[in-house]
Amino acid sequence: MIGAEWAKLWSVRATWWGLACAFALTVLISVTLGGATATEALRDGRTDVRIVASEAVVSATSFVQFALVAPAMLVITSEYASGGIRATLQATPVRGVVLAAKALVVGPVMFATGVLTGAVATAFVYAVLSADVFGGLVVLPPGEVVTDLLGAGVFYALVSVLTLGVAAAMRSAAGTLTVMFMLLMGLPLVILMTGVPALLDASLRMPMFAGLAFMGSTDNLTGGPMPYSAGEGLAWLLAWVAAAVAAGHAVLRRRDA
Repeated sequence: MIGAEWAKLWSVRATWWGLACAFALTVLISVTLGGATATEALRDGRTDVRIVASEAVVSATSFVQFALVAPAMLVITSEYASGGIRATLQATPVRGVVLAAKALVVGPVMFATGVLTGAVATAFVYAVLSADVFGGLVVLPPGEVVTDLLGAGVFYALVSVLTLGVAAAMRSAAGTLTVMFMLLMGLPLVILMTGVPALLDASLRMPMFAGLAFMGSTDNLTGGPMPYSAGEGLAWLLAWVAAAVAAGHAVLRRRDA
């Protein structure tokens, strides 16, 4: 079953386009954010600041995540659109196994994508910020870089499985994209702008901010570090993923293909 899902994932052209866009966006946004950080530090006369090259990669995840939503979503929505889901469910009648197989393919692929694209982007950030114009403030500590890259990979994997759960529940690409945009960016930012403390606290537990807390990012629109630990951030993110997968599984079991 996993082999079949693997073959189907790479047979869809959108997978390649999504991963290519994720790579390009990671490099472009990381270099832009890293350059902006270095320029701001130099403008303020803070020549003692040290910029870890991979921190820009972590900050870029807020934007790059949307490039990976599409291929993760199409793992199941493309089958509903073409009618191929009927053949899939006839071959494997236990629907939970179908969803699990898709998750076991999508998650590792997106994890590897996050680590590999992050590594390339980190190298680009380091090369660019090493130029004299940026003051030579960039550093490349191995321990922090590995931690940042692995964190980004885990974040992308979990967001992709979250997308898969939503897609299984929605059954359509348009509906999934709408829900994922609102869940990852739209709703948290709208709530954030209200300034209501209770709502603000709730928005910071939504997937994007939970992921940023897990990765230790301070570049998260809140003006500072998240008000809870990385472990709690991971717990919140896992809770969202579990809820989405449970919803997708419930719909998959109760409704005909």
